[in-house]
This record gives sequence, C-alpha cells and structure tokens, in this order.
Amino acid sequence: MRATFLPFSTPSLGDDEINEVVDSLRSGWITTGPKVKRFEEAFRDYVGAPFAVPLSSATAGLHLTLLALRIGQGDEIITTPMTFASTVSMIILAGATPVLADIEPGTLNIDVAKVAEKITPRTRAIIPVHFAGQACDLDPLFALAKQHHLTIIEDAAHAAGTEYKGRKIGSLDSISIFSFHPNKNITTGEGGMVCTPDETLAEEISLLKFHGMSREAWKRFAASGTPNYDIMLPGYKYNMMDIQAAIGLHQLPKLDRFIQRRTELAEQYQTAFANLPELALPAAAPYPQRHAWHLYTPLVRTELLTIDRDRFMAELKSRNIGSGLHYKAIHHHAWYRNNLPVADAELPNASYASERILSLPLFPAMTDSDLHDVVTAVIDVITQFRR
Repeated sequence: MRATFLPFSTPSLGDDEINEVVDSLRSGWITTGPKVKRFEEAFRDYVGAPFAVPLSSATAGLHLTLLALRIGQGDEIITTPMTFASTVSMIILAGATPVLADIEPGTLNIDVAKVAEKITPRTRAIIPVHFAGQACDLDPLFALAKQHHLTIIEDAAHAAGTEYKGRKIGSLDSISIFSFHPNKNITTGEGGMVCTPDETLAEEISLLKFHGMSREAWKRFAASGTPNYDIMLPGYKYNMMDIQAAIGLHQLPKLDRFIQRRTELAEQYQTAFANLPELALPAAAPYPQRHAWHLYTPLVRTELLTIDRDRFMAELKSRNIGSGLHYKAIHHHAWYRNNLPVADAELPNASYASERILSLPLFPAMTDSDLHDVVTAVIDVITQFRR
C-alpha cells in the first residue's frame, strides 16, 4: 500500500504563476485590471472565439448568460442530469424550468435523440455539458437548435482545450462557458470565461458582471482614465481579479502539455482496466474530437461486487488513494427530488451511472508510479469484494 495519500486532483502551479501573483500584489493592482484584460485576450485567441468575457466563475457565466438572453419565467431549458448542480441551479435561479434529457451510456454525454424528445413550444435553449472533457456531438444539436429556433449554451467547464471535429470548443457558433476551478485543466484559483460570437451578448454580460458599469470601467483608476463612471443597468459582482488572471496567464501556455499528460495517464488506465468486467470504462465518441481528459470516470459495476460505490471509494481511501464523485445525477439530489421529481425510469442511463461513477486520480503531476498504485488498489478492492 502507498505510504502517502494520493489526492484525486491537484493543480499544477509553478514559479511563473507564483511570481506573477507576487508582481500583482506588489503593484497594488489586485482586482480587475490589465492582467484580466491580457488573460481575456489570450484565452479568446487560444480557443478562437470572437469575444470573451472573464468572470469570477463558470457558474457566474451561466447565470449572466441566461439573464442576458432574457430567459426566465415560463421558459424551459433542456440539459443533462450528469453535471454539477450549478448547471441546473442557474436555470432555476433565472426563473426558468430545467428539463433533463438522458445520457449516452458510454460517453455519459447528453443523448441528442433524448433532447429532441424533450423539445416543447416553451423550450428556449439547450445546455449540453462536455462531460469529463469529451465533446458532445454538437452538429445534430445545432441542427435541432436551428429547426426549433433555440440557443445552444455549451457548459464547457470541463472542456478547456477540447476539440470537436478539428475546432476548439469556444470557437463554434454558440455560447461556451469555461471554468478555471483548481481541479480543472487550468486554474485561476476560481474563475470562468464566457466565449461567444455575439458582440452584443458579450457587451451585456460585461455590463452585468460589474454593477452595470461600462466594459472598461476598471480603467477609471489608471493614470489614463477618469474617475467618473455611469451605470448602464443594474448589475452583479462577478468580475475576475488580476491576482486570478496572473495565475491564468502562465497556466494557459501549459494547457496543451497538461492535456497530453492527462491523455497518457488516461490511456494507461484504459489499458490496465481493459479486462476487468467489474468496471465500465469511459467510451470514446465515434466522431473526430480531442478529449481534454479533465476527469477519468469509470463506472463500478456494483452488481458484480458485494459492496456499493461509496464503500468502493472508502476502500480506496483506506489504501491511500483519493477519488471523487463526478457526479451524482441531479435528480438524485434532495432539493430536486422534492421540487422537480423525475423517476429513475425516465433517465435510466443517468440513474445507472449516478450510483456507480467515481473519479480516479488524474492530474499532470502524477507519475507512472502513482498510476500504478491506483491500478493496484483498484484491482485489490475488486479482487476482495468480487461476487
């Protein structure tokens, strides 16, 4: 057994990020300022988006996007049950109704055929989630959206660096919302980015994110600025800070290298677990795409074991191997069970995955020896509790 605990994820931060944060602290400009603008431009150029808006989180991005689109009471939005709660919570908080469509059993991405079945005259938008960093099949979703005059809002929290048919997520004719949480492929501590081809939408989100002030309101504190300002509309406080962007400026150039290492580790997992019937391994989508491997999420086939998924995770922990739960399906959480109940039979694939999924350690600093320890522990648990 390992002598030390291996977490399921840890950010890969170096001296460049640390020194840039220190530079921000010494400069006296720690809130929204020139480094946020530099990071916005760098990320926009990396993904190939016409416009990008940096924010305090992807959750903030979802909230403001819905508000800017005037989505609210009486509207429905179709999304996946296999996502973090914020995807669905923001729909609720905008005043709209979430409608859950089931997932594909292998990729765990939203099933386009099930989305089509859920469209009604009240549907305003579809929010696909690029689960674990693998792109959803966007072309048929775009076709549905065009047919029914809907908006596609990509929850790209897992998908920085993901590609679909040769194009980066963030560059397509849709809205894409990214996360820079510490367990994502790159981090700014906390933070998010909305990418869009719609300049008017980008401008309104920019206004909403900081009290309704004009987009470049931060310049009023610069030598070239003026302290006078105007409020264009009532807004929120969802701005990114320079001390966050300072981290991102040095994370972004490393993203492709991070993804390469994540891919190597994921492929080693796939090979090591290929002959274990007790695990259902992540499946590759049948169309050209670049998987960013934000997560490695096998399903534990508990019907072949004498323990459930939670006990499986506890057994790994007792062997000094961390794991994560990404995700318990939305309709299995207490608030949604009580307020928007959906029977498991209506979402069979998501319900099955919800009780069996776990995230194994996957981060760029992992060594091959670390991965060997994870594989050994997983096989040991399966061997001990196999039916």
